[in-house]
Amino acid sequence: MTGQTYRMGEMFSGPGGMALGARLAAQAVEGVELRHAWANDYDSDTCKTYHRNILVPEYGDAAKMVQSSVNLPAAGGGVVHQNVHDLNIAALSEIDGFAFGFPCNDYSLVGEWKGLRGEYGPLYTYGVRVLASKQPKWFVAENVSGLRGANEGEAFKQILRHLQAPDDGPGYRLVPHLYSFDEYGVPQRRQRIVIVGIREDLDVRFQVPSPDIYEGTDVSAKSALTVPPIASNAPNHEFARQSKQVIERLSYLEPGENAFSPRALAVMPERLHINTRTTISTTYKRLEPEKPAYTVTGAGGGGSYIYHWIHNRALTNRERARLQSFPDEFVFEGPKDSVRKQIGMAVPVKGAEAIFTALFKSFAGIPYPTVQPNINVASLLASEPATMTA
Repeated sequence: MTGQTYRMGEMFSGPGGMALGARLAAQAVEGVELRHAWANDYDSDTCKTYHRNILVPEYGDAAKMVQSSVNLPAAGGGVVHQNVHDLNIAALSEIDGFAFGFPCNDYSLVGEWKGLRGEYGPLYTYGVRVLASKQPKWFVAENVSGLRGANEGEAFKQILRHLQAPDDGPGYRLVPHLYSFDEYGVPQRRQRIVIVGIREDLDVRFQVPSPDIYEGTDVSAKSALTVPPIASNAPNHEFARQSKQVIERLSYLEPGENAFSPRALAVMPERLHINTRTTISTTYKRLEPEKPAYTVTGAGGGGSYIYHWIHNRALTNRERARLQSFPDEFVFEGPKDSVRKQIGMAVPVKGAEAIFTALFKSFAGIPYPTVQPNINVASLLASEPATMTA
C-alpha cells in the first residue's frame, strides 16, 4: 500500500504542532505524501502562526487565511479563523485524514473538571460531525490525561462511543493510549491521551509505537535549551522583566525546588514566602537540568512561567517552544502572552511525529516495534452508557 497521498484536515488546530509532526512523519516514511487541505481555529494569532509555518511552506502565496470555510481554496491550503459553532462543515473539502485536539479546559485536572457539563467539554462533537460528513480513512484526536476521569469516567466513554460510531457515518476502530511524551523524544514530562481511529472497512491495524525506539534520546531540559545555543536574535526569544522580589525569591531556590519547598522556606526571608491556602508544586519551580521539564502550560499568573535552573528568571517563549520540540525557525505570531498560550496548548511536535510515523507505516504495511495500549476500549465500553448530554 505504498505511494499514498493523504489530504489532512484539522479542527482546533492550534499553531501547528500536530501538523508539523505529521509532515515530518510523512517525509520519513517512503511513499507517503501529506497535503494540508484545511485547518480551523478560533484564535486569530494561532491561525496566523499556522498559516505562516504550515501552509506557506507548502502552498506559497496560494495559502489563505479566511473567515469562513466557504472561502477556502478548492485545491486546499487554507486556515479558517472562525468559531467552531459557526463553521460550515459541509463546505470543507474532502479529506483522507483528520486531526483534532479538542479543547481540554473542562477535562484538565487543573480547573473545575466539569467535563461534558462545561462550556468546552461538548466541543468534541464537532470533530465527530467531520467524521460523519467527510468519512476520512483515519483520525488522530488528542486531549489531557484528566479526560479519563471527568464526570466519574462517563465523559470518556461517551466520547469513545461517538468516535467509534458517528451518527450517519462509518464506524472506526479506536486505539486510545496515554502517552508520556518524554518517552518519545520530547524534553518534557507531558502526558496526553491520543486516540487513533481507522475506518473499519479498511484492512489496516494501528498499534501503539514502542517508546523503546527512542531509548537513549537525550530529553534533558539542559540539552533542549542549550544544544545548540539559542541565537540572541531568535524569534520569540524576548526575556521577561522580573521584579526584584521574584529575582530574590528565585535566588533561594535550587534546581527542582518550588516556592513551597521546605529547604527553601527554611532559608528564605518570610517576606518572600507565598501565603496561599493551596500550594501548587510548580509555583516558581526551577527546572532540573538533567531531567525533562515539567509540563509547559499556556496560562497562569505569577510563578507559573517555568524557571531556569541557574538564572533567576522565567523561560522565554523560544525556550518553552524548544521544550515542546518546535524548531527555532518556527515563528509564533502575536504578542508575548498570545505566543505563550499557543505554545502551551500545542501538541509537542516530536510526540505527534512518533504517532503519525506509526500511523503511516500501518497503512504502508511497514512493521515497527509496538506495545499494548494502556487503555482498553472493549472493557471501557462493556457497561451500559450513562445518560450524559453534549
